[in-house]
Amino acid sequence: SSRVVEIQSQMSERAVELLGLPQDRACLLLDVGCGSGLSGDYISEEGHYWIGMDISPAMLDVAVEREVEGDLLLADVGCGIPFRPGMFDGCISISAVQWLCNADKKSHSPPKRLYRFFSTLYTALARGSRAVLQLYPENSEQLELITAQAMRAGFTGGMVVDYPNSAKAKKFFLCLFVGTSGTLPKGLGTECASEEQHQAKFTNERTRFRNVKGKSVKKSRDWILEKKERRRRQGKEVRADTKYTGRKRRPHF
Repeated sequence: SSRVVEIQSQMSERAVELLGLPQDRACLLLDVGCGSGLSGDYISEEGHYWIGMDISPAMLDVAVEREVEGDLLLADVGCGIPFRPGMFDGCISISAVQWLCNADKKSHSPPKRLYRFFSTLYTALARGSRAVLQLYPENSEQLELITAQAMRAGFTGGMVVDYPNSAKAKKFFLCLFVGTSGTLPKGLGTECASEEQHQAKFTNERTRFRNVKGKSVKKSRDWILEKKERRRRQGKEVRADTKYTGRKRRPHF
């Protein structure tokens, strides 16, 4: 329907905006789960080139009929991104990556497929570029699984949430950096709510799931040490760990 097309186009536009591409030259982008090439149309309009991958022959047939400008590849991204290193200046994906969380065949392991996807994507992207993946996660566990495999593959970055307070307009964009750690862009519609509050709400949801699995409880010593370790890996300055780390202060001295 035209409404779906409109939403798809808006999300493509936002994803390309979040890529922060250089203004002065044409870039080559990868579109993961390109479908009938709607995102590609926007990329072409902006003067960039693209290659689209999709697992559905029917969708790609539609793209061919529509005479899209990009090149098309029928492939399962869970088996990896088959391009030479550093080839792309960026990658976008609209509503596709969450499908890698499903095991469609007995042999499918979602963590392995996600890791294969992210590690080969990391290689195919030029240093200093970004991947922006819009997705519809089923729950915070799925989000955690996806993000964890992306970080394991070497990406830095995180989730940009547009309109976090709206049931309809809320959108998740996993914004990933290759080689250089950029500043995470601000989500749209977060001006009214403080960003920290939202991020915290998000973390709480995640820790709820964590505790069930017996992982570190929020604000515990382990949780603090893990967080500091993550910060160090991102190259941030972090205070040294001591025996006092994570200790509660007495209510009065």
